[in-house]
Amino acid sequence: MFFSSPTSEQATALAAVFHACEMVSQLANTGEVLNKDMSLCMGALLNQSPVSLVELYGQAEGLQQGMDVMKTVFQGRDGEHSETLRYVVSILYLARKISRNKTSLDAIGKGIEIAARQAQHFSITHDNVYANVASLYQDTISILKPQIQVSGSSSYLQQPALASRIRCLLFAALRSGFLWEQLGGRRIHLAFYRKQLVQLLPS
Repeated sequence: MFFSSPTSEQATALAAVFHACEMVSQLANTGEVLNKDMSLCMGALLNQSPVSLVELYGQAEGLQQGMDVMKTVFQGRDGEHSETLRYVVSILYLARKISRNKTSLDAIGKGIEIAARQAQHFSITHDNVYANVASLYQDTISILKPQIQVSGSSSYLQQPALASRIRCLLFAALRSGFLWEQLGGRRIHLAFYRKQLVQLLPS
């Protein structure tokens, strides 16, 4: 399994990691991201039992930004998205580490379940939900090494509401990183199967 060729499902999950990480970079540097992208990431994060990738991420065009960045990076033009790539590498490392820690997984699962119930009363992009998920991130993810250091404008990073959204996006990236692991995604794919992963992306 470790040396098997990548699959379209793995490519989609990896594109979702790139998508959320690119949004982290945008939010940290511009203070803005599209609401539909926040909704997609939050919906995927709070859905712990999807029956398909389409249920989790919607149609392929929803991840277009992540797919475009992934293609650019895998074609050797990573300088355009160096921050995003740094986040992706850290996220995949943490996802692999956490996937082997039952205590962390249980705490995350219970916290996400609470946030999902909260979102039913408000919405998945309500400030209260953002704050709850961000707090869970601080309690479960931020305490792990290596910590993900987000770069950007201090005027945005110091705003509590934006900081909460950034933590939510990092959490969403981790959720897709877990899925990449569950689907058999491995570092060897990133090292030797980049072209195939790009070709397997949905069109």
